[in-house]
Amino acid sequence: MLGLMQNHPLMISGLLDFAARYHGDTEIVSRRVEGDVHRTTYAEVQQRASQCANALDALGLAAQDRVGTLAWNGYRHFELYYAASGSERILHTLNPRLHPEQIAWIINHADDRMVCFDLTFAPIAKAVAAHCPGVKHWVALCEADALPADLAEAIPGVLSYDALLAAQPARYAWPVFDENTASSLCYTSGTTGNPKGVLYSHRSTVLHAYAAALPDVMNLSARDSVLPVVPMFHVNAWGIPYAAALTGAKLVFPGPALDGKSLFELMRDEGVTLAAGVPTVWLGLLNFMRDNKVRIPTLQRTVIGGSAAAPAMIRAFEEELGIHVLHAWGMTEMSPLGTLCSLKNKHLALDKASQFAIQVKQGRPIFGVDVRVVDGNGADLPWDGKSTGNLLVRGPWIASDYYRSEAPSPLQDGWFPTGDVVTIDADGYIQITDRTKDVIKSGGEWISSIELENIAMAHPAVAMAACIARPDPKWDERPLLVVVKREGSTLDRDELLKFYEGKVAKWMIPDDVVFVPAIPLGATGKMLKNRLRAELTAPQAASPQA
Repeated sequence: MLGLMQNHPLMISGLLDFAARYHGDTEIVSRRVEGDVHRTTYAEVQQRASQCANALDALGLAAQDRVGTLAWNGYRHFELYYAASGSERILHTLNPRLHPEQIAWIINHADDRMVCFDLTFAPIAKAVAAHCPGVKHWVALCEADALPADLAEAIPGVLSYDALLAAQPARYAWPVFDENTASSLCYTSGTTGNPKGVLYSHRSTVLHAYAAALPDVMNLSARDSVLPVVPMFHVNAWGIPYAAALTGAKLVFPGPALDGKSLFELMRDEGVTLAAGVPTVWLGLLNFMRDNKVRIPTLQRTVIGGSAAAPAMIRAFEEELGIHVLHAWGMTEMSPLGTLCSLKNKHLALDKASQFAIQVKQGRPIFGVDVRVVDGNGADLPWDGKSTGNLLVRGPWIASDYYRSEAPSPLQDGWFPTGDVVTIDADGYIQITDRTKDVIKSGGEWISSIELENIAMAHPAVAMAACIARPDPKWDERPLLVVVKREGSTLDRDELLKFYEGKVAKWMIPDDVVFVPAIPLGATGKMLKNRLRAELTAPQAASPQA
């Protein structure tokens, strides 16, 4: 017997319709590439998204055609999120931090029919346009009179986004179709091999938005002012553009200005209560606030994900600045949220040190995400907080395969292998000890590069640290620490290695330290350890392990 409930498909367009109807005057604030701060509302975004959808129709884009974007976090990009997916096209967010050749490869692999770009990325558009014959329309996200003359010469027929919209009516009948229809496309960052496309659906996206807003996740509401520092070209800004509309939260978009000073001023001026981003971005904000002895009085919490946040950073936000850190974990293939760290009721009576030991973990799975930890043979390991193994996941917003992939499905008996090495405790809290490719195997024992990085980051003279495996003729691999010192620091190798004493077993202490002016970062702000290994490692004379 079936339930007697109405059957309405979950549509991304429904999120914007809801926000416009019940939170129509709530602000969407954007720092634009033009340099000014732009203000609009959910009601106005709905109108312009409708104009944009009408423009897509007028340009002849068919259902399921891919609409690429090369854009910062801003209101125009936000409009495209809803116009493309809502009109049954597929929004394809392109990562402008990739090499132009790789961007061209992704555009062609996705078979994009339109690419919309901020003027910041006009050089990229000009560099790749001739190599992307499938793209029928190149659209600059600007007003008609702001189109540079040399851009029109380099890309014949380039269009102005605002001019396109101005010619269209502000009403659009959003189509209703199967909720499992593809809605958006995001490629992995591709540090090894070609990037892989992850194709989301309307159903998966709306369910993910519901989960993101839950109290034990981002705890979003209409009383929040949310600033996603995480780019809208990186896993759809962790779903915040959808979850904010679902709850009616104010959105504050930082545009291209992601330095500590710019972020601080925007958060302060717009009363931001929640912000989200990767650790490298928060390091810049933390240093600015420390150096200038300032705080953001409204900022209550920040979500840190993308890579593990050092305990020293979490402690600094909590104790120095009064900002609660929500440690999170996920991946492109998971839309991306998998876990978020919030305490249970029974933890509230614990002392601060015990609470902090939980808080530095990546957190508990949210409803919709099922997890397993297995050994090398695929056998389940106990959830005891000690047994280390490979993390597998499954759920309604987790990929079953890659877009246009010629390889077999990555699933293992219906479970997606994440590539993360973890422990899970009895309460379901996950602690990522390393990525499979980054863990260091020394004398048959595993050493967590993340644990060694966290210790280094706790030293007051260290600005950033990465730990990589260096080949060793006796022990197979030994840890090498790569460090960026704080400005003016006189920290040396011996002082830093001594800092490890008593914090880990002696044999785990790195063999050496290399001080560098900067650690290379990937397209999503993660440290490029593969590049460090290529540049800094070579077989060494046998090192003492004990």
